[in-house]
Amino acid sequence: MVKAYAEIDLAGFIDHALLSQTATSEDIARCCAEADRYHFASVCIFPSHVRQAVELLRNQSPQVCTVIGFPTGATTSAVKLYEAQEAAENGATELDVVMNLGWLKMGQTDQVHQELAEIQEATGQTMKVIIETGLLTDAEKKLAAEICMDAGATFVKTSTGWFGGATVADVRLLRDVTKDRIGIKASGGIRSVEQAMELILAGATRLGTSRGIALIQQMENLPTEMLDDAQIY
Repeated sequence: MVKAYAEIDLAGFIDHALLSQTATSEDIARCCAEADRYHFASVCIFPSHVRQAVELLRNQSPQVCTVIGFPTGATTSAVKLYEAQEAAENGATELDVVMNLGWLKMGQTDQVHQELAEIQEATGQTMKVIIETGLLTDAEKKLAAEICMDAGATFVKTSTGWFGGATVADVRLLRDVTKDRIGIKASGGIRSVEQAMELILAGATRLGTSRGIALIQQMENLPTEMLDDAQIY
C-alpha cells in the first residue's frame, strides 16, 4: 500500500530520548510533557527517573522506557537482571537492553541468549535489544538479530547512539533477518525528517531520538509538493 509522507504518523514512531547524565527532575518533567503533547510512543530515560516519569505519564499514551546495561552491555547478567526487574517494578513498560557484544564476538551465544531470555521471562515487558550495529560485522548483526528473536525480544535496536548511529543499510539487513516477526528500532544520529522516513521505509518500526520535536516541526514545514511526491511502500 502506498502512503505519502503526510499520511505517516511520525510521532507514533518516536521514542523521545533524554539520556543525559546531568538530567534533572525538571528536565524529566519537560521530556514527559513533550511526549504527551506530541503523542510520542514513549519517553526513554535512565532508570533513576522511571518512577517520576511513570507518575507524570499516568493515564497518558506515551510509554515509559528505560535502558538496561547502558551503554556498554558489559555488566554482569545478575546486575542486568536486577536492573530490569527494578525498572519494571517501578513502572517501566519498555526496556532497552544492551547486548553483551564481547560474548557475541567470542561465540558465547548461549550466554547471550540466556541473559536476554531471563530478563524477558522475569519482567514480561517490551524488550528492545540494542546490538550496536556500528561495532559488528554483517554476519554478527544477523546472528545478534536471530538471538534476539529466539530470546523473546519485542524489538531489535540498532544502536545506543554512543558508538555510531542507525543506517538504512542496517535496518534493511535486520528486516531481512527478522521478516517482520519483531520490531526494529533505529536509533542514533537521526537529524532530519527525510532520514527518519528513509529508516521507516527500510523497515524501522520505532525511532530513538532526542530530536523528536525538531523532526515533527520539520515535517510540518515540508513543502506540499514534497509531501505529495514522497512515497512509502
